[in-house]
Amino acid sequence: MATGKKAKPTYINAIMGVALVLFLLGVLGLLVINGRALSRAFKEDLEVNIDFHDNVSDENVEKMRAVIDKQPFVRKSRIITKEEAAAMESQVEGSDIVEFLGFNPLFTSVSIKLHEGYVNNDSLQKIRKFIMQSNVVRDVNWPNLVVDQMHANFRKIGIVLGSVSILLLIVVIVLIDNTVRLAMFSNRFIIKTMQMVGATRNFITRPFDIRAFLNGLTSGVIAVIGLWLVMSFAKSQLPVLSLLNDPVLISALAAGMIVLGIIISMISTHRSVVKYLKMHVDDLY
Repeated sequence: MATGKKAKPTYINAIMGVALVLFLLGVLGLLVINGRALSRAFKEDLEVNIDFHDNVSDENVEKMRAVIDKQPFVRKSRIITKEEAAAMESQVEGSDIVEFLGFNPLFTSVSIKLHEGYVNNDSLQKIRKFIMQSNVVRDVNWPNLVVDQMHANFRKIGIVLGSVSILLLIVVIVLIDNTVRLAMFSNRFIIKTMQMVGATRNFITRPFDIRAFLNGLTSGVIAVIGLWLVMSFAKSQLPVLSLLNDPVLISALAAGMIVLGIIISMISTHRSVVKYLKMHVDDLY
């Protein structure tokens, strides 16, 4: 009984240690998910403008918009009349450009927002070529510099986060393995005693494997609760973050944390038990 009582604090320490490591991995996973969502939000907010010739009627503009809306690359579209374009430009310039020039130099246009996968220079050029086949279209344009910088920056961020994720995953596996093995060290005499009285390997390892499963599950749940608290606090401080979170990916992250905790705990525990079963009694001291 004394040995069992001594083992309980060790298990608690192991559970909390594994939970902390899983929590850190979860925070990084959350950053990766939100970074991915932020990338998608930026890309899908980019506007491509389709300018029409001056003599194109409103009816033809509507027809062209209807054709464009049917294309797989279009997420949503809106018509911007010459008057609306002039008002927007005047607001940017701080003066009435129509009054200054004596005429409206702008064109009726359709502004479209694309699905994320089409926001790259190759796809945009193909989209432009497709739309320019219409004789009512004067030009198709988008902020080229923004697209270039966006891809370069998100690529760098992706490489950094990917590298850190792989490194942290390795660290997590090593730390959890060492934490569990340290917890099992206090049970080495119990394991050896059971073997010496004739218990089979399966009989000895089964309760430890079950304990490892429960400990890993507990650690994973604690880590997920900690991550949820961090997310709730972050949303209360920055409500815009709620728009970035993908419930499916967040759920997958939480499930992954729990599964990882269970798998590593069980593997490490089983390895430790087998190790002590193979050791000579004198080597246990």
